[in-house]
Amino acid sequence: QEQLVESGGGLVQPGGSLRLSCTASPWTGNGYCMAWFRQVPGKEREGVAAIYTYGGVALDTYYADSVKGRFDISRDNAKSTVYLQMNSLKPEDAAIYYCAAEAAECPYCSGGYCFGNYWGQGTQVTVS
Repeated sequence: QEQLVESGGGLVQPGGSLRLSCTASPWTGNGYCMAWFRQVPGKEREGVAAIYTYGGVALDTYYADSVKGRFDISRDNAKSTVYLQMNSLKPEDAAIYYCAAEAAECPYCSGGYCFGNYWGQGTQVTVS
């Protein structure tokens, strides 16, 4: 079965940086979308960033307006890993961050429900 393993969360002061990683084991396809979401207690999970690649080439990326210019998503096919580089972190960025993967389309959340073939267990990001 596909398994997503997340790492990189932690405590950082405002203005600092963290890099999250998510490794898919196994990496199941040449065309693949991986995405990052975040959730705080009592609120719905929201999309943060996504990247779709085919043949090792990034074809499309997506960023939530709240993180544009501060976060960067990238993928390393050789390592079957997607990264989320988070810069200029703000207290409102604190959340549990989840990665998700989908072969045919990008995972998404709508109306309190999230859709995607595979999800990680989350990694905590605290900004204080």
